[in-house]
Amino acid sequence: MASSSSSNLSFLFFISFILSLLFPFSLSRSPPPTTAVLDVSASLKQAQHILSFHPQSSETRPVSFNSSFSSSGSGSVFSVPLHSRGSIHKTHHTDYKNLVLSRLERDSARVDSLTTELELAINGVHKSELKPVVTEIEPEALSTPVTSGTSLGSGEYFTRVGIGSPAKQFYMVLDTGSDVNWIQCEPCSECYQQSDPIFDPSASSSYTPVSCDSSQCSSLRESACRDGKCLYQVRYGDGSYTVGDFVTETVSFGNSGNINDVALGCGHTNEGLFVAAAGLLGLGGGPLSMTSQIKATSFSYCLVDRDSAGSSTLDFNAGLPGDSVVAPLIRSRKVDTFYYVGLTGLSVGGQPVQLPPGIFDLDQSGNGGVLVDCGTAITRLQTQAYNALRDAFVSLTRDLPTTSGVALFDTCYDLSSRSSVSVPTVAFVFGDGKSLDLPAKNYLIPLDSSGTYCFAFAPSSSLSIIGNVQQQGTRVSLDLANNRVGFSSNKC
Repeated sequence: MASSSSSNLSFLFFISFILSLLFPFSLSRSPPPTTAVLDVSASLKQAQHILSFHPQSSETRPVSFNSSFSSSGSGSVFSVPLHSRGSIHKTHHTDYKNLVLSRLERDSARVDSLTTELELAINGVHKSELKPVVTEIEPEALSTPVTSGTSLGSGEYFTRVGIGSPAKQFYMVLDTGSDVNWIQCEPCSECYQQSDPIFDPSASSSYTPVSCDSSQCSSLRESACRDGKCLYQVRYGDGSYTVGDFVTETVSFGNSGNINDVALGCGHTNEGLFVAAAGLLGLGGGPLSMTSQIKATSFSYCLVDRDSAGSSTLDFNAGLPGDSVVAPLIRSRKVDTFYYVGLTGLSVGGQPVQLPPGIFDLDQSGNGGVLVDCGTAITRLQTQAYNALRDAFVSLTRDLPTTSGVALFDTCYDLSSRSSVSVPTVAFVFGDGKSLDLPAKNYLIPLDSSGTYCFAFAPSSSLSIIGNVQQQGTRVSLDLANNRVGFSSNKC
């Protein structure tokens, strides 16, 4: 009997051995997917809070400078406060879904603007060859006095800087996707509503027109000359524009220092989807951007939650935090404004998403690539990559009740009956297998106050963009001197 049992066991081991050779993975179990927790209750509470938020004052948090700050700005480590636009004034929206839809509409206009800029450069078309774009702007968007970007559908973030001598403080839009700094100026032939008084050049002793033969004027993509003085025009792909005098001014970062002779536009005719900001602080890679003019070796920013009343900082020359996930900073030969990052892949639940090699590469003609942009809200991915990411996520969330898509989102869930849910992790993968895991709230976002959540990515024909929803809570550092991008979680 014992001999028979022994023979049976030997036979079973033999069969198992043969099966393991023929089907090496059939007997092994895949590791369980990695997960993150989405706090639905806290998320919905914050969504409700932004609708009823009443800011106490327009005062900003203290601005810090180190003792080496100089009037040139070069090499100095300094920082300025950074706010979501919704933290500055109370929103006029009473319904969170309307607020989100207006954000998404503005975000689509932003992406159209970047895409148009890129297509013109790739095709060698100069903007001066184009006729002005006729765009119908909703009257409400131009007349509302509030500065909350959330209330106006904006995914933008504000910083507070001083312009002129003596300095007057203004809220300026932070934009890594453009170069020309500009501010609305008196006298206004056509200006939109802003929260601060409009800048009056006659009250500033440092206001100096730029001559037509200057290098600053020749660096403009669209310029003209009047009485020997340089005029500028900046047109954005969404139909917005600003036109006026190109000048140099003193720009102050807090009360402890200033930078002289910064070239900027003094806009007397301005229209479009800016709304509420006094102007724009261009942080792109071109020669007229703020970063280029102050010869910054690096800059970084950390974006607070879009529905948060908190603030963070925009830092110059501070370097990368030690715990940063580092990726290559790639520059295009076609457009020097944009910052591209060396994204190599994506993962869901800790497992790589199957993608064709080089799907995120920037080619020699300027097509493709992955932008890092603080002005775009929702991350866009090349369509094939988006579909693969979405399908991988959906395959691991079959236990969650689904609902119909909304606006640019095609994957949404009804979490109204949940206080929290466990969802598969989503991560950006860079060179050498380095990955940045996103918090669940950065890829499942509320679309209304009743519990509809959507997967916060969208498809794009060619250009991919890492947007500010996915960047929330992460310090993004651009090391311009060494061509590196760093991502450091929880550094706001």
